[in-house]
This record gives sequence, structure tokens and C-alpha cells, in this order.
Amino acid sequence: MKLHTLRQLVMHEDVNFLLTNRIPRILLTRWMGRLSKIEHPWFAAACIGIWRLFTDLDLSEAEPRRYRSLHACFTRALKPGARPFHHDAHTVASPSEGIVGACGVIDDALMLQAKGMPYTLSELMGPTQDTTAFRGGVYVTLRLTSAMYHRFHAPHDCRVEHVTHIDGDTWNVNPIALARVERLFCRNERAVVRLRLDHSDLQIALVPVAAILVAGIRLHWLDLVLHARRRGSSEFNQPARFLGGEEMGWFEHGSTIIVLAPRGVSLAPGIAHGARIKAGVPLLQLPEPD
Repeated sequence: MKLHTLRQLVMHEDVNFLLTNRIPRILLTRWMGRLSKIEHPWFAAACIGIWRLFTDLDLSEAEPRRYRSLHACFTRALKPGARPFHHDAHTVASPSEGIVGACGVIDDALMLQAKGMPYTLSELMGPTQDTTAFRGGVYVTLRLTSAMYHRFHAPHDCRVEHVTHIDGDTWNVNPIALARVERLFCRNERAVVRLRLDHSDLQIALVPVAAILVAGIRLHWLDLVLHARRRGSSEFNQPARFLGGEEMGWFEHGSTIIVLAPRGVSLAPGIAHGARIKAGVPLLQLPEPD
């Protein structure tokens, strides 16, 4: 079978959904986590070569260019200056690469994962969270493909106030699955990272959502990896301060970050469904001070 034909077959909606969802998702994700950490340059090179057959993986901005494991390639750093961050007191930058999925106003505490597929703030953030600050605000869903740069950064000068880790499933988060599985983001493993912005004192929440083959969500200031083997809800009150653009953590494959902001915040120009953006570009505009 020719490679082009194989890629078309894999991307067919029904086949893709079956291959990436109707399987032992959590078991396969754990197995992939172990496989990706095998350190052998030949094995890593072979895996990266296969990966490139099915994605648009581009390592030209990466540093280093050679990897001892697939995990090292997944979580690769970029060359200095490859992702300049927009620094403005009235702008929140994108914390990561991503394709903008649903975005807009959080209407009556409802958001969309896809057309006709709503979910609520309380379902996403979990039962321990007070969602009042974000009702009537705005949200942006950033989907990271497997080939993208997987690290995420502070979107503004800020301090972390609280982190909640919620265990869950590992459904694929691609558009095919989002159009078929109700409340998918609320079913999957995720972390709720609540930030307080310097200067404006507004709250922002970052919600990294894990997915199939994502072996964990690394949060540097907690010095741990959150993963599906952590059962139940875990609360972390360890504060941390970040300057805009400082690295906060990474996904160990590719997934989604949902950015939540309070009323009065608006989407930056160019942020719309389907836009492909890089870490550091303007994502949200803060209200002017009174």
C-alpha cells in the first residue's frame, strides 16, 4: 500500500476514531510512556522516522537536533529566540502552540468543544473549584498536534495560586473525537492551574487536558508529572511566580490547553476558530484600567 493511500486511510473519520479511541486507551498510553523513554539513538531515530511519515514534524527550530529517546523529541526545547513572547501589560500571550478550536464568550457558564457539543465550567474545573470568576468571561481552546512544540509558558507576569489535578480517561482530542464524544474535555485527565496576573490582579486559568498517548503533564514548579495513575482529585497549594514567557511545563506528547479569563477580557485580533498560532503571540486583551 502506498504511503499516501495509507495516510488517507488513517485520516478517514471512521477509521481514525476506531484506531485512536476504540482501544484500551489508558493501557496504551502507559505503554507508550514507557516506550518513549527507551534511550537508544538508533531506536529513537527509527521511531522519529515513522512519526514523520504521518505528521508534519519539523525539527529545524529544535535544540538539540539529535535525541536519545522519543520522549526527548516530544519534549524538545527550541533554539533561543525561536518563540519571542509578546510583553504588554494589557495583553495575555498564548501559553503554547496550537490550533484554535472553539473560542468566545462563556455563555451562562457554557462552552463548546465542537458545534452542538457544550460543556460547563464546573464540569471542566471539577467540584472543588469556584467558577464564579470566569462566568461571562472568555475562553480559547488550543489543540496541540503531536508534531508541535509541546512546552507551555506563563502567558503574562503572574503567580500560580492553586493547581487541581483531576484523573480521567485519555480520549483522543482531535476534531473527529470532539464531534462524537460529549463532554470529552471533562472526561479526560486534566489539571486546573489558577493564575493571578500581576498589575491587573485578574485571574486566569490554564487547563491542560491529556489525551491518548500523552503519558503525563509536567509542571516544573511542583517538580512532578501528573498522570492517569494518580487516582482521584489532587490539590496543590504550592505558590510560584513567573515572568511572561517563562517555561511552566510540558505535555509528553500533544494535547490541549483551555485558557479561561474573566468578564471584561476579550479575544486578541486574529484569534478565531481554525487559526494556527505559536506560543507567545497575543491571545487575549485585558480591559483598560479605570
